[in-house]
Amino acid sequence: MYEVEPTAIPGCLVLRPIVRQDARGAFVKIFHRPFFAGLGFDLDFAEIYVSRSRKGVVRGLHFQAPPADHDKLVCCLDGRILDAVLDLRRGSPTEGHHLLFPLNGDQSAIVVVPRGCAHGFLAESEGAQVAYAVTSAYDPERDLGVRWDGAGIPWPIDDPVVSERDAGFPALAEFDSPFVWPTP
Repeated sequence: MYEVEPTAIPGCLVLRPIVRQDARGAFVKIFHRPFFAGLGFDLDFAEIYVSRSRKGVVRGLHFQAPPADHDKLVCCLDGRILDAVLDLRRGSPTEGHHLLFPLNGDQSAIVVVPRGCAHGFLAESEGAQVAYAVTSAYDPERDLGVRWDGAGIPWPIDDPVVSERDAGFPALAEFDSPFVWPTP
């Protein structure tokens, strides 16, 4: 069903689903609850979002603080992105470390972002559509972030388009993380 690739960040996985293609196009199963349960994830999604970004947009690095923290599945539906995951869990063996994943709509790879990690991406194609499924509802009081250029991520762009909100987040060195390893 999925090829599972563990990553250096505990709980963060890359899943490569089977892409079924025929004369009509392609079909991909993004989520299968029993499969995820077998991996130890009890994913009960509260919200699913789709963003559309033009080339050169950086979104993130976003997360929600406890008790509204969540696990997240990310999939590029169309175009190309460079996806980023940053471990914010105090005491984690990869605390403060990030990983980058090139994703595109043709491969349909899925990144599992565990609670306690921030997420963001760079749109590398003229247009990029990204779907996110999260296990908690949006809580504006706990919707936080780390500045896109404040965590040592080597984004391959000098002057991205960034929202005012994202540009105003603190750098990782100025951020007091509410997350503790291991997360419940």
